[in-house]
Amino acid sequence: VANFPAYMALNLAKATDLDTPGVLEARNWLITNIKIEERHLHWYRDWARGLGVTDEEMDQVTPPPAMDAVNNYLWQINQRGTLYEGLAATNLAIEWPTGEWTQAAVRGMKLYNQKGVLEMNRRSMAWLRAHAHYDDDHPEEAMELIKRLCADDESRQKAFRAARRGMEYYLLAARDAYEPIEL
Repeated sequence: VANFPAYMALNLAKATDLDTPGVLEARNWLITNIKIEERHLHWYRDWARGLGVTDEEMDQVTPPPAMDAVNNYLWQINQRGTLYEGLAATNLAIEWPTGEWTQAAVRGMKLYNQKGVLEMNRRSMAWLRAHAHYDDDHPEEAMELIKRLCADDESRQKAFRAARRGMEYYLLAARDAYEPIEL
């Protein structure tokens, strides 16, 4: 979550040829969304606090290898790939499924709250609610930008491969999160 604005900033740095169709729109969209994603970091920490995780614990987290693989891929594709590949990997492959699973997580958090297992409030639910509702527009907006940026079959294939690879890494991390830890 903390790295997401940086991934998008790497793409913003590529959005310089304003005569190319879609680049100006992508630039404006990225500028707006970087600020939104920065706010999400604070909401994510509020959610962690609601789950009983302290700020110190959050700051000391070492991501498991599967999540590290997601982060490493996103750094690589956003730094070295094209603008459309970065958007596809970051804003389609990651944001889209996050919107999906957060909808289920919101329902789960409400049940935990009703049963008294957790005490979740509006503030601690902000990150989940944002991704379960209005953030659903971000992947669709990114898809429209990618369609404008990809002028030929080769660029469309590259964008597709970047999104697919991002989703493969995301799936690895999701599966890893559900696996029991064996030491």
